[in-house]
Parts: sequence; C-alpha cells; structure tokens
Amino acid sequence: MDKKQFIEAGKVVNTHGVKGEVKIQVWLDSPEFLKKFKTVYIDNKAIKLVSGRVHKGFLIAVLDGVEDVNAAMSLKNKTVYIDRKDARLPKGAYFLQDIIGAAVVTEDGESVGTLEDILETPASQIYVVKGETEHLIPAVDEFIVRVDAENAVVTVRLIEGM
Repeated sequence: MDKKQFIEAGKVVNTHGVKGEVKIQVWLDSPEFLKKFKTVYIDNKAIKLVSGRVHKGFLIAVLDGVEDVNAAMSLKNKTVYIDRKDARLPKGAYFLQDIIGAAVVTEDGESVGTLEDILETPASQIYVVKGETEHLIPAVDEFIVRVDAENAVVTVRLIEGM
C-alpha cells in the first residue's frame, strides 16, 4: 500500500484577531504536535509556520505571508497538510491514513475484511471493517491485537456477535 507524502493535519476554521493569525482545527493527535512543524502546506503551497500557540484545543498560528485579517480570511475552510518526511513519530506510532485500506485478520489469520474508515467517538475510535459483512470494531486493546502499518495488516480479536 503506497503511503501519501502529504498528511491531512487540519483545517483553517477561522481568523484570530486582526494581525493575520489563523485558527486551525487539528486532526492529528494534538495541536502541540502540529505546532512543532516548520512548514505546512495549503493548496499545494509550502507556507512557513512562523509561530503557534494552543488555545481551547485549536492551534492559533502565524503563517508567513499572512499579514492581516483579510489574508487570513482567504484561508478559511482550507485543509492544512504536513509532509510525512518532516514528521517524527514515536516508535510504534503511525498515521491513521496509513491503515485505511489495510487487511483486517483475526488472531487465527482468518480474513475479516478491509479497514474502510475510522470513526471518532468520545469513548474510542471505531474501525469500520467491510468484508462479507460490516464490522464496527472499537479501537481498544481488548479488540485490537496488533497494528502493522508498514505491511497494512490489522490483527483483531472478535467476540461473538461482532
């Protein structure tokens, strides 16, 4: 499975103040993670992330060349990307997009299907797996045995009725 070079990191949801700051809803693990990047990409254009701070779960960012509220407003609703090669992930960590399309198998090696989507819920993520039937599998240790993002295989432990 080919991995995309650019990862969706979030979306500019609004401006912040009058000096050109933008408010980014972050789709990564945390706004702090995105804040560490020196460059982000919007509309296939590299933009230097001059500075950022976390405010109420959002990243308030100063982007190079975005000098006023009008320039910031032009970015509203645009998707923000990061380059995979700039990311420093802890050992064993992976991007969720790297397992979309992964084969899902049981501990015995039986095929369950393909991981089609990941739903975000307050309790946990839910893996939507489509095979002969559709399975909704909570992404918790009781059900997810192993995630091999490199080889695109997710090993699960199913219970009766799942």
